[in-house]
Amino acid sequence: MIVLVAHGTRDPAGPQVTEELANLVRSRGLGVEIAYADVREPDVTTVLNRLREPAVVVPAFLAAGYHVRTDIPAQVAASRQPRAVLAEAFGPAPELLDVLEHRLCEAGYAPGDSVVLAAAGSSDPRARGEVAAAAQALAGRLCTPVRVGYAATAQPSVAEAVVRARRTSHRVAVASWLLAPGLFQQRLVAADADLVAEPLGAHPAVADLVLRRYTETLHATRAA
Repeated sequence: MIVLVAHGTRDPAGPQVTEELANLVRSRGLGVEIAYADVREPDVTTVLNRLREPAVVVPAFLAAGYHVRTDIPAQVAASRQPRAVLAEAFGPAPELLDVLEHRLCEAGYAPGDSVVLAAAGSSDPRARGEVAAAAQALAGRLCTPVRVGYAATAQPSVAEAVVRARRTSHRVAVASWLLAPGLFQQRLVAADADLVAEPLGAHPAVADLVLRRYTETLHATRAA
């Protein structure tokens, strides 16, 4: 059983993407329950408490900030499910970089555009390091520099990064390093770039990554 943990958003499009992603994983033959780290219910503890089988908790987070390192482990520990194990967050995995590049090209990116990778933001330097790694990987794929901007918490903001990027090109493209629509995606759209890619969304490659995190965690648990 997989417990897929999303951040949570009041935007109804966010839970819809999470459910679509869960359905993609279910179509591969695995059971999936959805939990939320914040904003929405049920939380991880509630979901684990109602399960009668071992579970792998997979955080659907693009960087390992507070929720991944502190909040979700605490919710797992507070549950009555002793056989629950926690997988790594998504991070800048190759599967996600494939989708990131696809979404950007889908939005109209062309060689010569300045590129900003827009992420949610975190006060944790390790999480920001993962965002920087994703930007570096995207730069290698596009053969062009990629700036980082944040929708909240960290600096520079997406709007500030767009202003700086415009100094080197007449067009600025924003690549969305977000999983689902919501407030942060709205901030990307408001940053005055020439084009803004859609979030990664419920793409088959994202489902592939959920399955890989599940399998890796099971193997690590059995080998321990």
